[in-house]
Amino acid sequence: GYLLTNNHVIAGASEILVLLADGREAIATVIGTDPDTDLAVLDIDLPELQPIPVGDPDAADVGDVVLAIGNPYGFGQSVSQGIISATGRFGLQLNTYENFIQTDAAINPGNSGGALLDARGNLLGINTAIYSPTGGSIGIGFSVPSALAKPVAEQLREFGRTKRGWLGVKIQGVTDE
Repeated sequence: GYLLTNNHVIAGASEILVLLADGREAIATVIGTDPDTDLAVLDIDLPELQPIPVGDPDAADVGDVVLAIGNPYGFGQSVSQGIISATGRFGLQLNTYENFIQTDAAINPGNSGGALLDARGNLLGINTAIYSPTGGSIGIGFSVPSALAKPVAEQLREFGRTKRGWLGVKIQGVTDE
């Protein structure tokens, strides 16, 4: 059973214990991490795991209802409801690759790595960060869209790392000279 979570959730861990909603638990093996998108793939060996259906975040609109699942403050499986506040958020200087879904669903410390679901239960994103001057949810949370997370997860599963091309290009304004 492969699991997708945030890199910052597991970074530096010597052992990762995964607790499932049905009471089962397993020690996870890290398959690969990608700090540039803050994603990581884990593997657990348990029978009868059901994959979550992956939705299309590109079809999601501002105002669509979403559910944020996580473990805020260690309270266990928790779900909060909100709407998509924005899509395509970048320039937050959280990751190298940014294309966040912004939501007002309560995302608090401990929600990182949890699912952002549409109203039909399809995965739209991985809860990653909040903007908060106080450390708690003020209605500005960010998720890595599944359209970005899925190819990263596939590369992590196949290679244990991501493979990207880079161009040595610098952008600047064009003048008459």
